[in-house]
This record gives sequence, C-alpha cells and structure tokens, in this order.
Amino acid sequence: MKLEFRPLTPDLWDDAAALFGPRGACAGCWCMFWKLPRAEFARQQGEGNRRAFRRIVKAGRVPGILAYADGKPVGWCALEPRTAYARLARSRVLAPVDDQPVWSVTCFYVARGFRRRGVTVQLLRAALKHVRRCGGHLVEGYPVVPKPYHRSATAFAWTGFAPAFEAAGFKDCADRSRPIMRRRA
Repeated sequence: MKLEFRPLTPDLWDDAAALFGPRGACAGCWCMFWKLPRAEFARQQGEGNRRAFRRIVKAGRVPGILAYADGKPVGWCALEPRTAYARLARSRVLAPVDDQPVWSVTCFYVARGFRRRGVTVQLLRAALKHVRRCGGHLVEGYPVVPKPYHRSATAFAWTGFAPAFEAAGFKDCADRSRPIMRRRA
C-alpha cells in the first residue's frame, strides 16, 4: 500500500481530528497519556485532552506524523524528543538506557480497515526520516510483545508491536521486562 506522510502542523489539525474521531483515537486519550501525570490525564480525559493536544499543535510543536492513503488520513505516529514525555521521565520500567538524546515513538493509531496491513512499519520508517530532517540521531519505542496464540486488540496496542519495530530495523537495547527498541535515524 502506497502511503504519504506529513508532520502534524496546525493546518492539518482537521485531518488528525477526523482520524482520531469523537473518542480521541482510544478512550479519549488524544495522544496525551505520555505527556501528563496520571491524575491530570484522567481528570481531563476526552474533551480536555483534545483541547490540550490541539494547543500543542497550534503552538507549532509537531507531536508526530500522519499517514495518508489516497489523500485520506489513515494512521498516526506520536514522535517527539523523549524529554517531551513527562510520564517516561518517571517510569522505572522504561527508564533511559543511557544518556544519549533520543526521540521517542510513544503511540500509533491506525484507522479500522487499514490495520494489519503494514501501516505501522511504514509509519516507523517515516518517523526515522522525520527525525533525521529535525537533526535527531536516535529513535526508540516501547512496544508490546505479542503473546503466542493470543490475538491482541490492535486498537489497544497503541505503543505498537515488537515485530513491527523489528521489521523497521529496530533492536531491543535493554534487557528488561518491556523492550526498549532503538535504531539510528
């Protein structure tokens, strides 16, 4: 499938809102889970998170990239320097591997009908190009490792699956209970 990729800028807000739909991609998250303390995230889940996400975009920060098929938004990859994600800073399981500056891929959302078609792998490859254009050198993500014989609901595997990262050339760089997969941009 041929996709185009664009950084989320203010002029593309309506595309992101259309892709995320009225529920904000998944249960009112609006891609704010990693950016806020747990209590604040829960308090503003839904409309409050949508407003917070929109403020980020309107301020000119690029919180990720959109994937388009035939001009229609079909996928999302949240991607910023790790320092943009307050919850990562407090995570013991996902604590930094070293002191290298990295960009973090924290979330994916793929429209129904486009899931299980390789969109996530293409988003990861586009993310690497985006980071290079922004002067970054390392990209890491925090995927779920699928369990054999257990079909996970793809909408709830918002950090991605390890095989997609592997297909895009990422390697696990930490020997932990949850993989931290990294690749040079």
